[in-house]
Amino acid sequence: MKSSIQNSLSLVCLLFLLKSAFSRRSTSPFLGISPEDEVYFSSPEIRCRDGSKFFPRERLNDGFCDCSDGTDEPGTSSCPESKFYCRNVGSTPILLFSSRVNDHICDCCDGTDENDGKVICPYTCINNGAIQIEISQDKVQQTELVNLDILDDRQQVNKDDIVHKFEGLKVMVLLEVMLLGCIIFFRICYRQIRYRRSHQ
Repeated sequence: MKSSIQNSLSLVCLLFLLKSAFSRRSTSPFLGISPEDEVYFSSPEIRCRDGSKFFPRERLNDGFCDCSDGTDEPGTSSCPESKFYCRNVGSTPILLFSSRVNDHICDCCDGTDENDGKVICPYTCINNGAIQIEISQDKVQQTELVNLDILDDRQQVNKDDIVHKFEGLKVMVLLEVMLLGCIIFFRICYRQIRYRRSHQ
């Protein structure tokens, strides 16, 4: 009984959180705007990015294209030149063409690209984030394996180099010993010849 009440309360809390997330998502003044650009769009009068004109903040995402470059409509599909920023908290943010906003296809894992209320997108960013973390961990492991292989190859090359150097050094030492032996032999022979000549 107690666990079923707790489950019911948890479900109600979850539904409330999802509802508030969906309602916040559609009324956000910064819909389709990256966090880095929020300051740019915070002033009462905003300049079009192409510098052509200014527009009041009330006309941001109002469904009418005031700027030829689509600066004023980042959260709608009104301007063909605008881009929509999916925040995708829990996953990777992406940038969409405005034609993909409110097209009845959930492109953002947080569902913010479908903000006209006609389509309800499931929030899948946490799942996507987990998949991306797994993929990135696999990439790290593959990179580590490749690095280990490269390190092994380098160590093998270094060992081979050392062996070749030692072999070359042995040959050089052997040649030097032989040369020194020849010099000593010729000196001894030369002294003996001089000694014999001096005693004749």
